[in-house]
Amino acid sequence: MHKRLILDQKHIDIILRRFCYQLIENHDNFENTVLLGLQPRGPVVLNKIIAIIKEITGIDVPFGYLDATFHRDDFRRRDFPLKANETKINFLIEGKKVILVDDVLYKGRSVRAAMDAMIAFGRPAKVELMVLVDRKFTRDYPIMPDYYGMKVNTLESQYVVVEWKDQGLEENAIWITEKAH
Repeated sequence: MHKRLILDQKHIDIILRRFCYQLIENHDNFENTVLLGLQPRGPVVLNKIIAIIKEITGIDVPFGYLDATFHRDDFRRRDFPLKANETKINFLIEGKKVILVDDVLYKGRSVRAAMDAMIAFGRPAKVELMVLVDRKFTRDYPIMPDYYGMKVNTLESQYVVVEWKDQGLEENAIWITEKAH
C-alpha cells in the first residue's frame, strides 16, 4: 500500500500550538467556551490542545467527549452494527461557545451528527469546528472548519490516516494512503 507523509511530528506540534494561540486570541479566558472532542479520534487531538492551553495560560478549559453514532444518517444503512463510544460531558452547553474538535473533516456527516447529538446538552450560542486535516473537495454537507491545520485534495480512493505515539506508534504523523482494493 502506497503511503505519502503529509504532516510529520514537528509540523503537527506547530499546528497544535497555533490552534491554541488562535483559541486564546478568540476566546480569551474561556469563561463561556467549552471544547468537545468528536469520538472516536477527536479526543486524542482535544487532549493535546487542552494540555497546551493549560501550559500556556494555566487555564483549565471545560471539555468533554461527544459520540454521535446514533445521530448519523447512515446508522441503519450499514451491513454491521456500529459500536458507540463514550459521551462524557459533565456540563450544559446552553448559551456557551462550543468548539468541536476532530482529526479529519471528510464528508461532514460526523460533524452534522455531532451537532444533533450535542443539543441534548443545551443550545449553544455558537459552534466552531477545529480539524487537523480538511479534505476540502469531498463534502456532502456545507460544513467548513473554522480552524484547520492543512487542506488536502484527495481522491475517493484515498484515506487520510492520523497516527499518534500515544497509541504505540513510532511518532505522530499524518499520511495519505490508497484504499485496499
